Amino acid sequence: MSEEVYHEEKQNQENLYLNNPLHGVGLKAVLQELVSHYGFDILYAYLNINCFRVNPSLAASEKFLKKTDWAREKVELFYLYQYKNLPAVSSTQFKLAPRERIVPECHKPSDPALLSIEDGERLQKKRAKNISSRNNHASKHKGSSRQYNERRNTNTGNSEHYKSRDDSTESKPVPAKDPWGNFKEGR
Repeated sequence: MSEEVYHEEKQNQENLYLNNPLHGVGLKAVLQELVSHYGFDILYAYLNINCFRVNPSLAASEKFLKKTDWAREKVELFYLYQYKNLPAVSSTQFKLAPRERIVPECHKPSDPALLSIEDGERLQKKRAKNISSRNNHASKHKGSSRQYNERRNTNTGNSEHYKSRDDSTESKPVPAKDPWGNFKEGR
């Protein structure tokens, strides 16, 4: 591959990202824009990141976000879809990090979304409720495998695991069917 072709391909690849509002914008600039428009209270209410609540400052937030990928991506997503108010992306673009997303030329940033602390707090309560329900569901399956096997063998666990194959009085524990379809009877 010649050097000219390489540079041309690289330039074409960079042009794909030019419409992304994060292209060429540093984390510090993103934080300054968000804090000057929304303030630390609203950022914490919507993002639930402690660097916006405990002794908030631009320097401390930037330092934390540079070290923490998940938090930085959360802030960048907020910047793209709340502050720049871009429309939702396709499923293939959704899988990419915010800075790697290709924003079509027809999608232009618009005025920042109007956000309130009350709406952010409602959103946090909703998220907490969802997490709580997932944790309650997962807690039913907690315990060691030894404890699980003891419960299973004493026939005190979930009744789906103990269905008998015939109507005899002796019931043997039958393993649960594999949810992915790999279970074969008679093994």
